[in-house]
Amino acid sequence: MKPAAAETRAPAPGIQSAPMSDGRVRCEWSLGHPLLIGYHDEEWGVPVRDDRELFEKLLLDGAQAGLSWLTILKRREGYRRAFHGFDPERVAAYGEEDVARLLADPGIIRNRQKVRSAIGNARAYLELRSELGSFSDYLWGFVDGSPVVNRPRRMGDVPAETETSRRLSKDLRARGFSFVGPTIVYAFMQAVGMVNDHTVDCFRQRQVHPASPAA
Repeated sequence: MKPAAAETRAPAPGIQSAPMSDGRVRCEWSLGHPLLIGYHDEEWGVPVRDDRELFEKLLLDGAQAGLSWLTILKRREGYRRAFHGFDPERVAAYGEEDVARLLADPGIIRNRQKVRSAIGNARAYLELRSELGSFSDYLWGFVDGSPVVNRPRRMGDVPAETETSRRLSKDLRARGFSFVGPTIVYAFMQAVGMVNDHTVDCFRQRQVHPASPAA
């Protein structure tokens, strides 16, 4: 069980919108840095079904705990290099020398609990996949295989966690995962498109899910 501080994070994305010079309205959390804008426009809320990509995003969301998402985006390539492309078999095999290597790497967040959590989560991931066959099918089963399309209008409309994220968090922890509290898990669900929390006036809201009803 991770400490309570690990449950804290920056305000959840997907909330309040604002126009930019290109005339497009975006979720307000994405403004202020090119990395955030690019991530919002190209990745956030897009459904992900690939096991390896889901594993990477889960580990990065755990690394974010207590920090801003921009902090992680700036280090994402550093994480990919340090963790061998998030190859779960390689990460699961890490030993104490690897822990020491990672804690000395300025390209990632050098937090011992988070480093050890990533290794433990790789092992839990392999066990889950061995049992169930697909990490993707397991995760998406919590939303019956289809994205939950919300239509938030402002920051207050987006919860920090939901009943579904609490159920998924509980099950992940029972399977040996850490840094997967319900708030982290809900942010993960938003990131991988299990939930669409783009605001109703954001140009990506209907691009991500064209069948979403008009505002």
